[in-house]
Parts: sequence; structure tokens; C-alpha cells
Amino acid sequence: MKLPQLLASLLICAPAVAGQPTWITNVKLVSPEKLDRIENGSVLIEGERIIRVQRGAGHAAPPGAARIDGKGYYLTPGLIDSHVHLYAVPGMSFEQAFKMTPMVDAYFAQMPRSYLYYGYTTLIDLAAGSRGFIDRVKAMPQHPDIYDCGPPLVMANGYPSSFVPPELRYTMFTNFIYDPAQKDRIPAQFKPEDYTPAKGVARVKAEGAICLKTHYERGFGNQRNLPVMSPEIYAEIRQLTRKENLVLVTHGNSLEAQTFAVHGGADVLAHGMWHWGAYNNAAELPGEIRQLLDKIVERKIGYQPTMQVLYGLRAYVDPDYLNTPALSSLLPPAMLAWLKTPEGAWFRQEVAEDGETDEVVRQGLEAPLRRQRQVVAYLASKDANFLFGTDTPSSPTYGNVPGLNGYLEMQNLHKAGLSLAQVFRAATINNARAFHLEADVGSIEPGKLANLVLMKESPLQDIRAYDSVQTVWVRGQAAARDSLAAGH
Repeated sequence: MKLPQLLASLLICAPAVAGQPTWITNVKLVSPEKLDRIENGSVLIEGERIIRVQRGAGHAAPPGAARIDGKGYYLTPGLIDSHVHLYAVPGMSFEQAFKMTPMVDAYFAQMPRSYLYYGYTTLIDLAAGSRGFIDRVKAMPQHPDIYDCGPPLVMANGYPSSFVPPELRYTMFTNFIYDPAQKDRIPAQFKPEDYTPAKGVARVKAEGAICLKTHYERGFGNQRNLPVMSPEIYAEIRQLTRKENLVLVTHGNSLEAQTFAVHGGADVLAHGMWHWGAYNNAAELPGEIRQLLDKIVERKIGYQPTMQVLYGLRAYVDPDYLNTPALSSLLPPAMLAWLKTPEGAWFRQEVAEDGETDEVVRQGLEAPLRRQRQVVAYLASKDANFLFGTDTPSSPTYGNVPGLNGYLEMQNLHKAGLSLAQVFRAATINNARAFHLEADVGSIEPGKLANLVLMKESPLQDIRAYDSVQTVWVRGQAAARDSLAAGH
């Protein structure tokens, strides 16, 4: 870092004495409830929360408060990524992760800091398979606020448990629904009365989750025609989640799946729609899809496009991806070096058929990307209830690195048709409201947690502003961006 940059960083992030209020001043306030009023102001933090928001210039720091000069930069609420999977390691299979413990430990030590590096101060893990792991992340010195959906409620032998060997399936996906039609495939120690929708919802609630995740996925690759929920089972889950005040999130990336979830009363759709079924070859958005999307808009269903799912796969045929400068700040050096080896590129064989060139793979991914962009553009034109979520990592791909994946997702959304204001609201107040967190996060208002981001540029003027983060506050604790990079 050059000396002037270092001095600026130290000035902005001068720490307050323990228990001392903090007065962040000389900033332009960018908050979703007042996007028509981007003006100079100041924010007073006491402990973990915002005590006062002062708009206009010329206000003196309260007596005894530590004064932080924001240098005229833009202060925003902390960003929220409402679709992550903290336990997975980008670019590694579970088997590889078990064997390379030191590298994995170094990754997990950096992982929460990598989210903070890009301003993500709140994460929602949609499939918290290990409570102990979530608790360990929360105990790390620097980490975003973390909420979760508890263990996903899956159909026995359905997605995603179907991709785990049968001998491990029921220990990794413990919260499943017993399907009598599969009695011969379910180990005898699991009793039908213990694996009902009611018991599954109760398990999630008992873990302190804020949401519950289900799936409607018939499968892909060599896993097809997987068991899926019936409308009756889904209706029962819908009723139970409402009773328990849990947000009902449903994985589904096809017209069939999203039709099922919308008709069943889902609160959040966890993916964009890149499979149109019989309409896959249609050049324009078919009428049936438009009608479904109109229902999504009308009912204000939360919509997570998760465009980086497909772009993350495409990283294996992008020769420059692993040379992206940001990766050296987000991954431990040994891990980044390993990903560049043939062993580290193992997942390419899952992305491409034998003998397929990079160009063929790119062309194969373009059709679902086109369909996804068309759906996103239509919803953007209707100002749908977009929720920012990245599905990081969506699969064992190194194309979904924490922090950077969010920045790339924002660029994709903007290119697909979301305005800068829509992207900003999706990553702040929309997420907060959809997951019932708006009393604490999502905007800069008195009483809310002091989760804040100082950006050099305005996120309402250029999408690249999200890469101009200078300082991040989580519950009133400040960290300079450079201090969050790997190796610091």
C-alpha cells in the first residue's frame, strides 16, 4: 500500500475507546428509504447500534464521541447476501476437503473476512447442515452477522441428498421427509413417524432458524426423475412455517419448479429460471412464463436470480478467471496456487463432456444464461421484489469465491436489466424485509445495528462502486478493507 493510502486508511478507521460513542461525519448518506435524498450527514454509533442520523452539514460531534472523518465518501447500510453455503469450499469436493485440512482451515479462517471485504455484513445460510460449524464462524474475531434456515427439509433420496452416497446420505441430510413409496430404500432405523413435515419444521424451528428451505428439483446429469414434494406435502409445510413465523424458501430453477412454488405459496424463490421446459428454444419470453412472472410480481414473492450459478461454472472455460487480481485478497496463497493445478481444476470434467473444447462449453451455457437474462429483464421492468443472493458456492466450483461472487452477481444483474437502485435495494432493505430482519438491518436509521459500509463511489452512479469499499462496520466495530485481505 502506498503511504498516502495507508495514512487515509488509518485516519478513517481510528478506533474508538471501548464504550466510547463514534461519530461518523462528512459522509454522503445512501439509505434505501431515502434514495431521493443523497445528502451530507453524520451518524452516531453507541455500542452496537445507531443512535442518531443527522442530515446536513455543520453538526458538531457529540461530547466524548470519537470523530471519524468519512472524507465525503458514501455511507451505506451493510450489504446482505441472503443465499450462501458457508460449509462448502469453492473448488473442492468433500473428499478433497477432508484430505487437505491445513488448506481448508486457512480458507475458513479467511472466508468471513472475504465477505466483509466486499461489504457483506449479513449472511443467510440457506442450508446450515452443521450447527457446530455455524457457531465456530460466529466465534471468529471478524465475521458478518449470520442467520440461517437450519437443516434443509428434503424428500428422502431427493435432491440434493441424492448426490451423496447412500451410506452417508442420512447422516448429512438428517431432516428428510419419509416417503412410504421408498420404504425399501430407507434404512430401517428411520421410522416414518419421526420424519413427517411437522417433525421437519419443528427441527428447523428448534435450531433457532429464521427460514426453512425446501426443493423442487427433478435432477440433472446422471441424476434425473428424483422424487419431489407433492402439492399436499408442500401445503402442509406452508401452513406450518406460517405458524412458526419461518420464511419459506424453495429451490427451483425451472418453469415447472417455480410454477409449483408460486402456486404453493412460497415466500422466496431461491434461483432464477434458466430451464423453460418445452419452451427452451423459444426466442422470446413465452406467454405462460410471463403470466407466472406477473404472479411473482403481484404477490411480492422474493426472487433471487443467482446468476453466478451459471457464470461460476463458466469459470472453468475462462482462462483468465484465476488471474483475477481480487482473488489474491480473498483466498489463502496456497489454496489459490492449488486451484491453478490440474488437480485443482478437477471440477471441469463435471462441467464439460469428454473432448469438449472451452468454446463448446461456453456456447452450451449461453442458452440457459440467455433465458435467465430474459426472465430477470422482465421482472426488472415490473420492479419485482428482487432479493440479492449469490448461492456461494453453488457447487464445487472455484467460480464462486466469497465476496467476489457477490460483486460479480451485482454486475450480472445490472447488465441483465436491474437499475442501480434496484440492485441496491435488493442487497439491503428488500432482503431485510423478506427475512424479517428489518428492525435491525437494511437501512441507516436510529435503533438499527451499526452495520455500515463506506464506499469511495456511489452505488447509485456506478456498479463499480461496490469495489470501492473503504471501511466496514459490523455492530459498531470498524475494519479497513485492506485489513480484511488474505494474509493480514
